[in-house]
Amino acid sequence: MSYAAYKMKHWPTGIEHCAAGFITHRPSDAAAFSAPAAGPAASSSGADSDADSSAAAARRRLGPTPNLVVAAANVLEVYAVRAEAAPAAEDGAGGASAAFDGILGARLELVCHYRLHGNIESMAVLSDGAENRRDSIALAFRDAKITCLEFDDAIHGLRTSSMHCFEGPEWQHLKRGRESFAWGPVIKSDPLGRCGAALIYGLQMAILKAAQVGQSLVGEDEPTRALSSSAVRVESSYLIDLRALETNHVKDFTFVHGYIEPVLVILHEREPTWTGRISSKHHTCMISAFSISMTLKQHPVIWSAANLPHDAYQILSVPPPIGGVLVVCANSIHYHSQSTSCSLALNNFSSQPDGSPEIPKINFHVELDAAKATWLSNDIVMFSTKTGEMLLLTVVYDGRTVRRLDLMKSKASVISSGATTIGSSFFFLGSRLGDSLLVQYSCGVATSALPDLIDERSGDIDGDLPFSKRLKRVPSDILQDVTSVEELSFQNNMLPNSTESAQKISYVVRDKLINVGPLKDFSYGLRVNADANATGNAKQSNYELVCCSGHGKNGSLSVLQQSIRPDLITEVELPSCRGIWTVYYKSSRAHTTEDNEYHAYLIISLEGRTMVLETGDDLGEVTETVDYYVQGATIAAGNLFGRRRVIQVYTTGARVLDGSFMTQELNFTAHSSESSSSSSEPLGVASASIADPYVLLKMVDGTIQLLVGDHSTCALSISVPSIFTSLSEKISACTLYRDRGPEPWLRKTRSDAWLSSGIAEPVDGGGSSSQEQSDIYCIICYESGKLEIFEVPSFRCVFSVESFLSGEALLVDAKGRQDDTKVSLKKEAADSIRVVELAMHRWSGQFSRPFLFGLLNDGTFLCYHAYCYEGLESNVKDNSFSPAGSVDLASASDSRLKNLRFRRISVDITLREDISSLARPRITIFNNVGGYEGLFLSGTRPVWVMVCRQRFRVHPQLCDGPIEAFTVLHNVNCCHGLIYVTSQGFLKICQLPEAYNYDNYWPVQKIPLHGTPHQVTYYAEQSLYPLIVSVPVVRPLNQVLSIMADQDLVHHMDNDATSADDLQKTYTVEEFEVRVLELEKPSGRWETRSTIPMQSFENALTVRIVTLHNTTTKENETLMAIGTAYVQGEDVAARGRVLLFSFTKSENSQNLVTEVYSKESKGAVSAVASLQGHLLIAAGPKITLSKWTGSELTAVAFYDAPLHVVSLNIVKNFVLFGDIHKSVYFLSWKEQGSQLTLLAKDFGSLDCFATEFLIDGSTLNLAVSDSDKNLQIFYYAPKMVESWKGQKLLSRAEFHVGAHLTKFMRLQMLPAPGLASEKTNRFALLFGTLDGGIGCIAPIDELTFRRLQSLQRKLVDAVPHVCGLNPRSFRQFKSNGKAHRPGPDNIIDFELLAHYEMLSLEEQLDIAQQIGTTRAQILSNFADISLGTSFL
Repeated sequence: MSYAAYKMKHWPTGIEHCAAGFITHRPSDAAAFSAPAAGPAASSSGADSDADSSAAAARRRLGPTPNLVVAAANVLEVYAVRAEAAPAAEDGAGGASAAFDGILGARLELVCHYRLHGNIESMAVLSDGAENRRDSIALAFRDAKITCLEFDDAIHGLRTSSMHCFEGPEWQHLKRGRESFAWGPVIKSDPLGRCGAALIYGLQMAILKAAQVGQSLVGEDEPTRALSSSAVRVESSYLIDLRALETNHVKDFTFVHGYIEPVLVILHEREPTWTGRISSKHHTCMISAFSISMTLKQHPVIWSAANLPHDAYQILSVPPPIGGVLVVCANSIHYHSQSTSCSLALNNFSSQPDGSPEIPKINFHVELDAAKATWLSNDIVMFSTKTGEMLLLTVVYDGRTVRRLDLMKSKASVISSGATTIGSSFFFLGSRLGDSLLVQYSCGVATSALPDLIDERSGDIDGDLPFSKRLKRVPSDILQDVTSVEELSFQNNMLPNSTESAQKISYVVRDKLINVGPLKDFSYGLRVNADANATGNAKQSNYELVCCSGHGKNGSLSVLQQSIRPDLITEVELPSCRGIWTVYYKSSRAHTTEDNEYHAYLIISLEGRTMVLETGDDLGEVTETVDYYVQGATIAAGNLFGRRRVIQVYTTGARVLDGSFMTQELNFTAHSSESSSSSSEPLGVASASIADPYVLLKMVDGTIQLLVGDHSTCALSISVPSIFTSLSEKISACTLYRDRGPEPWLRKTRSDAWLSSGIAEPVDGGGSSSQEQSDIYCIICYESGKLEIFEVPSFRCVFSVESFLSGEALLVDAKGRQDDTKVSLKKEAADSIRVVELAMHRWSGQFSRPFLFGLLNDGTFLCYHAYCYEGLESNVKDNSFSPAGSVDLASASDSRLKNLRFRRISVDITLREDISSLARPRITIFNNVGGYEGLFLSGTRPVWVMVCRQRFRVHPQLCDGPIEAFTVLHNVNCCHGLIYVTSQGFLKICQLPEAYNYDNYWPVQKIPLHGTPHQVTYYAEQSLYPLIVSVPVVRPLNQVLSIMADQDLVHHMDNDATSADDLQKTYTVEEFEVRVLELEKPSGRWETRSTIPMQSFENALTVRIVTLHNTTTKENETLMAIGTAYVQGEDVAARGRVLLFSFTKSENSQNLVTEVYSKESKGAVSAVASLQGHLLIAAGPKITLSKWTGSELTAVAFYDAPLHVVSLNIVKNFVLFGDIHKSVYFLSWKEQGSQLTLLAKDFGSLDCFATEFLIDGSTLNLAVSDSDKNLQIFYYAPKMVESWKGQKLLSRAEFHVGAHLTKFMRLQMLPAPGLASEKTNRFALLFGTLDGGIGCIAPIDELTFRRLQSLQRKLVDAVPHVCGLNPRSFRQFKSNGKAHRPGPDNIIDFELLAHYEMLSLEEQLDIAQQIGTTRAQILSNFADISLGTSFL
């Protein structure tokens, strides 16, 4: 392998930054919701709830709710908080009791998400607090890049409004000669939006001046519209050198409230100190307030405060009317403003400077280092501490003087990496170590309003709710599991600022975002429902990844699967099946709820006949006794007239059935009446689409017919739309879309929407009590690629797009813009590409918008999300546009869906196969399979697309090979399940596995461990997972000291007059144990089969399954090896132990594992491995190879490592190890002189994280990841001159991943069709990162590499990158100031190549032609690599 591909498979989930702001809507838009929906304009613009005005008046009014912006490594996501208001009518009824503060439930819905070419170091929201201005997002990237983004309605996404870069040769002087910086730029914003400030290179403050209202950037291409300038923008920037102001060692800074000019308060340390120097040098921090005058570029100091503790690390600005700042230290909190100051001590370690008065102390002990804070109201700030406790700090004030600070304990929750308040009733806790939570809080709820929410079980707000067994749209059920509201009241005696004497804050967890990071280690084991006979790709879905994720009480075992393997209920052999459908049958009198109705019949279409089965208690064939058409194949079947009738369409006709009796039969003939000969012969139906009460038929000759149903008679009539009789163009695909709901969505996008919606409601209200209305639309795609949407049954064209199949990023109505400048597709036969299938659907949810799908005959799957954009082109302009001949167009243009637009969204689906235009439909939409909704795409690589939070989660299903047909089934024995038919001819009835959550990049199951998992390994023979877990335990201090120290030291301490109460203190120690877990076969539950405790202060560092050759019995034994280390401080020499355990074979024995060997060693045992039947042990700086006699280990060889071995890998007789500072070493073991010899090493210095061999055919490469988030691949070539006669490892490739890779796993690649001729012995490396990402490094051959590398170079310029980040500079090796010789650039980046498929067809053909290849060739390379690495 000289070349490799880097491909992410599961993107980061650990949230590092979160912020709230009005990104997608203005505060004034969101506030309008409390009145009944005042027309489509108010409700479509992001109003957050449609509560009645009485409900809003009765309860505290929910203020306007801003958006939530979160960043995880290089992923940026913008969410909308959708709150569901409780109905006002049932105040006393039991139904409203689940509501909390007038809200039934709330969830996060995705607005847009981006993967950036750079990690987000810091994030701020620029907001000027005005009612009619939006906020923008400011992001800071490593070294010194700042980008401002604003939401653009026209593209329904984020757009870069300004970029600021302080890097490169002309800014080199800012670094002051330093090369490495501990953290990237930090950005904060002024509360009134006048400016932002970014601290770069530790000592330079960049001031970003915001543009005044009404000004726009110079040279803007579009006219200065009211909309474009509605977000806060940055106009210019300048730098302040903090060194000149004598503020060195800046720790934090913030803008404060209540001044005319922006005032920046900086927390800095005059001369640094550290814990060992406290006695002589303490209270070294100070704060200085600078008034920033941006016009004069002056910044005088207006006040300052000195003598703050050395451990101050964070500064919070207190909101008005109080003003001032809180300085947060590890052991105390201090309030300072220009006039007053006060402090609060948090524990016994806090101290005051000499001669200052005693400061008040709280009555419990807490440490506040690394706490995150957010303001819940203008005088209460919530801290989330490093242990996950929540503390509430009240600033007690009188007028403008602050009297004192009060701190009280609240709940416990997730260990957070960031907290932000969203509006007046929610806050969000972002976490890297656990799931992030959206929490609703309320200050001072009367107790009577919460009768059954008080949950005695736990005081924690951990969102561990079982997410299956319910539809995602029923928040009231979820409540019963999550809510644990505990009254918090803190009594404040003198409170001039508060009207209530006791303020209560109560919480309810409303939603959570799953996080599987940080992935410290993982292993690859068999699933519960694995199939032993599977081969090839299907065999891969037998496996799952079991990962160590989280930390402390958020520690858990995450079980991840890339592909779905449904649980089989029953299967039947059924050859040559062509399609399956399930239908309901509702007699007119029985009224059950629609969501829970059972299916009545299963219709199976075979090659030459149709079978009908009844889906009662069991499936029984009733083909003979029903009036269904059973002599030939069925084309489509479904329900009409509110499920009272069944429609069955076959090649020559259709039947309407009432239960099992036919009520009507139709036969189709050609409708061209000119030639009398053709009208008599029947014409075949190619495909059909059903939307109650219409059926759309596409005939074999490319014409369409519509069957119109009559609700009163339940009969159908054939109508041929007149608009299509004269058409010369063939139709390649068509479908019906039913837009339903209390307010059909597409009506909002009409140009006269305000007219129609106002009138329509009272008219309908008379008869149908204004509930569900539905409009039917027909979507048609012609062979030329043109797409049109018609109203049914009038067939008025309301939307048209010239070239749908080219896959443009935006689809905009083309009427009124007749331009003939469309470039014809020249290169590579593009005229052969056509759309073979269309679908459009809107899933449940009050704010959901429709999706449009198109499947092309080359296997491309296009996916669009509709949105509403009201441009400012007036109707007058339209009329003048239309040519003189078309007068009728001008009058009809009013009713077009002129405000409708579609935005293309990327779905990671590789279906590279040719689909004939007469193929059976592949897209099946489902509304409830196991509580999820979405669509299923059948074919050779079937895939589930689930819709969660209005975003697509794509999960392939590989376990059965190609799938011919799919449908849902809901009956007594199979609750919300599914049926599919494989191409081998088996019909399988299944359910989705309940334990998994599918709202993640991969389906995930989290098993809470309530401790930190460190390492996991897999024992295949008995399917056991040995796992190292550490649990924090609180111990008395004297007990801890006596274990740690020798006896004379304790004696010495007693003479030191240690006071009695000092020894009453407690100390938290981590206690380690090795748990052996088993996944129980039928139930899928995780059980601890055995626990091996470590001794006190002994840390288990590694656990591995090793195969040793027993020299006594001459047999191989499989043992579990554990390496440990005693941690006793820096005064005691390090020791460790090697433990060997054997597994008992018998089922019924008491203990599963028995210890067979244990020995102390000098130095920590950090890695173990088995090398050709011998045990290789890395203990301290020495690597020892021992042979096993059955009771003893005897050393046979050793090698001296430099410092400390972090990872150890073995292939045949080669050893690769990584050192903590000294890079990688490559050794070999020779049996006949029994020696470990060094073959080669890397002479550079590198802090290794993980190492592994990368095998490509017969070549062996060594991969290593380091502390600077890079990845390097080395090779051993003793014949090369530059390898210094083979002493030095040569670099084959290097790459910046942007995340810490903690574990590599070597997995054999699958022979993909395109790579079949290549080497079979190919291995890829699967890796996990500390951000929760999973990816792989795969070897590729030179031809593919050269082709994709030239494509990659083209894409750097061809694609507009979000935030203006350059992918090439992101992927360059970052040495962080250390000396490094650049290596070759032999890794291609699939994160960049993925943009190719999102380009339009013309651009794809263009770029392929420029690099001298074809689009089909590039796409088949993509598919081969993605197939070859689909390991799970």
